[in-house]
Amino acid sequence: MCGRYSFTVLDELIEERFGVRVRTAIYKARYNCAPGQDLAVISNHDPGELSFYHWGLIPFWATDKSIGYRLINARSETITEKPSYKSAFRSRRCLVPADSFFEWKKDKEKDPYRILMKDEKPFSMAGIWDQWTGPDGESVHSFSILTTTPNEIMSDIHDRMPAILCQADEKRWLSPLSDSELLSLLKPFPSEKMKAYKISKLVNSPKNDSAEIFTPVT
Repeated sequence: MCGRYSFTVLDELIEERFGVRVRTAIYKARYNCAPGQDLAVISNHDPGELSFYHWGLIPFWATDKSIGYRLINARSETITEKPSYKSAFRSRRCLVPADSFFEWKKDKEKDPYRILMKDEKPFSMAGIWDQWTGPDGESVHSFSILTTTPNEIMSDIHDRMPAILCQADEKRWLSPLSDSELLSLLKPFPSEKMKAYKISKLVNSPKNDSAEIFTPVT
């Protein structure tokens, strides 16, 4: 799964890397992105803008928005079958930009690890989004991150990993494609392009949101 990640890229570098407009009054670096927060995405509805959606998908048909806390991730292998996800997969997709993600390895204790690119550059995780309107007229845009099987680096830490898109496939993910074409993009990212290291348990609390989280632990 993917239950925590970071996105700390400077405004101008976001615009350069992803080709989107960044509203500097809204955007801020996030070292410990957590479910339930409003976080940066690039949607197929507005691909030229960095938008901010609630992490935890609330399907348009839901009667209660609390369902979002159970839908932070979607398994790519079954996404065309699950009622909560299949409509969004076919018509409402997004990029979830990040510069690393965190996972907990079960040993004697659950030890957190930071996983990122070897060149430490930002990347995109495949996401889906929806718009929910409550009985009182409240409107919420929300998203879920797709997951896939682990690559060699991740297999030693966890049995799932986020579906990271190659940069060349990001525009394709936001484009109208068939189910089979979309599913072909959701594969383990090459492990030779990634690295991982153990970090402190500061990351366990979403209240801790600083660069100190990234400090390696031996």
